[in-house]
Amino acid sequence: MASHFIISKPLILLWLTYIVLTQARTQPWSALKAPKELTLKLIRDPVSLSLASTDYGHIVHDNPFAIFAPSSISDISNLINFSNSLAIPFTIAPRGQAHSVHGQAMTNDGVVVNMTELNGCRNGAGIVVSDGPTAPYADVGGEQIWIDVLHATLERGLTPLSWTDYLLLSVGGTLSNAGISGQTFRFGPQISNVHELDVVTGKGDLVTCSAEMNSELFYAVLGGLGQFGIIARARIALGPAPTRVKWLRLLYNDFSAFSKDQEYLISFNGRNETNAADFVEGFLLLNQPPLDLSFYPAPDQPRITSLVTQYGIIYVIELVKYYDNSSLEHVDEDVKLLVQGLKFVPTFIFEKDVSYEDFLNRVHTDELFLRSQGLWDVPHPWLNLFVPGSRISGFDEGVFKGIILKQNITAGLVIIYPVNRAKWDDKMSAVTPDEDVFYVVSLLHATSFDMLEEFQAQNQQILQFCGDAGIGIKQYLPQNKTREQWVEHFGPKWTIFEERKAQFDPNRILSPGQGIFNYIKK
Repeated sequence: MASHFIISKPLILLWLTYIVLTQARTQPWSALKAPKELTLKLIRDPVSLSLASTDYGHIVHDNPFAIFAPSSISDISNLINFSNSLAIPFTIAPRGQAHSVHGQAMTNDGVVVNMTELNGCRNGAGIVVSDGPTAPYADVGGEQIWIDVLHATLERGLTPLSWTDYLLLSVGGTLSNAGISGQTFRFGPQISNVHELDVVTGKGDLVTCSAEMNSELFYAVLGGLGQFGIIARARIALGPAPTRVKWLRLLYNDFSAFSKDQEYLISFNGRNETNAADFVEGFLLLNQPPLDLSFYPAPDQPRITSLVTQYGIIYVIELVKYYDNSSLEHVDEDVKLLVQGLKFVPTFIFEKDVSYEDFLNRVHTDELFLRSQGLWDVPHPWLNLFVPGSRISGFDEGVFKGIILKQNITAGLVIIYPVNRAKWDDKMSAVTPDEDVFYVVSLLHATSFDMLEEFQAQNQQILQFCGDAGIGIKQYLPQNKTREQWVEHFGPKWTIFEERKAQFDPNRILSPGQGIFNYIKK
């Protein structure tokens, strides 16, 4: 019996060598090696580590070695410098509001930087608004959240021009992706509205950069998925703030009419174009429970339900016109001209009049309700896509009708709206389809843990369909897992993306949760 377990001495030595080398590469670094000023800011209690091991998605779980609580930007530089000084540097993941859905703000056995700790060291200077004789702007800490930026700028009668739908996100977080919403067709994504950045690179250097100064870093970081540096400050373009909005929803039973009208509306896209819409989005009303009709007057809800039941899918254009006291007298006429000739179902047009702030912060109202029902901290298997405009009809047939409606698992919120590629700067890292108009399609699922795999399977089926049909989608907030997938995602930008990584983060320590340069994710 014992003879079956005889192993040669060279094989034993080889095996032991493999074990030692493997442990050397995977063993967490020792906090005892860190300088005292860093050690005092490292947090390792189980509750904090557990909180940092998940995100809004509740899908990926990676356990960090420690959480770092910086009290200054130089603390972050020192942490990066310490990591780079080690024979095997540890990875570093900046974490703002952790609203990622697939582990993008995590690190396994590395250090999570709690960016919100910087609020305590700003001395009220986290958001500084300047409205001098030149174009107004706000200097904003990367850890700040957009709702606070809105409040600070409104106090001066000003506002950022481009937004995300949800405002309790960090400035550094959205600028690392793109930052998109219904204003994108006119003003571009949030990354197109940044004048200047302060960035702590993967080398530990604090660098001020703009289109004119250290431009390579500036363009790399904007939309760069956290791969080149940590945003410490952003100078955000501002404009005059309206006070109120006309908020409309128009219902369509025909996708072709819906998409043509959306593209017509975004064709008026000059920054100072007075006859243009200020916000254009869209979404689906699906014949699947629950059907959220809370926006609409109660007497109209039965006929909307009947319409959805009849057609299976109703497409909704969400259209907004801003106004203030100076435009109050003619805003109704402006809205009338905007909708003139649009092919929505007759009489199925609905309007609200709300404050500018309430409109921008509309998702927070939904958040409060979902939190009260215990439905916020649940899995969110989201899928966000950019779809070429020339292929959107095929996408509707193959995905909305052929997969989502047929499978009849509660889809949640499905958002769809077109944007103009000319409003994006191709020098930045963000990737879009190569067409003048492309569509944002967001499948914002929320589900229970026992249904998670079913939604993930549906997402994969959608991606497979798009691949087989050659639709040429790009993922927004991408979830790629292999080098080949990332090379395909970035396309012609991959080479410069790799070169910028070597230039600004040569040890590849920043934002490992994206899975771009470590390739294999859980």
